[in-house]
Amino acid sequence: MTRVAVKEGLFEPLEDHGDLRLIGGSCRACTRRHFPSQRVCPYCGEASCEPAALSRSGTVHLCTTVISRPPGYEGPAPYGFGVVELDDGIRVISRILDPDRAAVGTSVEIALEVIGSDADGREIVTYAFRPRAASDEPRATPR
Repeated sequence: MTRVAVKEGLFEPLEDHGDLRLIGGSCRACTRRHFPSQRVCPYCGEASCEPAALSRSGTVHLCTTVISRPPGYEGPAPYGFGVVELDDGIRVISRILDPDRAAVGTSVEIALEVIGSDADGREIVTYAFRPRAASDEPRATPR
């Protein structure tokens, strides 16, 4: 089935083959990064930003479970929603998959989630973050 992003330019690719990344912006003037990508830097105001792939993993900073669909939303419910701090320091608002396993401090990784279909029968996908498997967790190195 053909897939289409919920909004063009937020992430790539549309098929999750281990290369899925959010697309943020990197400012040439002040060197700060942001999400989503935009030409004008939200920090210094310079029109010198270029697209930049962001980290695939991070930590849950805030998480809740949404049980009522907002107006116009026809996707699955309930669903997790929250803030993820990516490993490169950027905080993003995101859907959280498997919210029963996600709490503040949970290590997460990016994933694609199908949230519906359009009039042409294409799957509409968005990015989300899912808790990492215990075996994927970084292990502390003894000193």
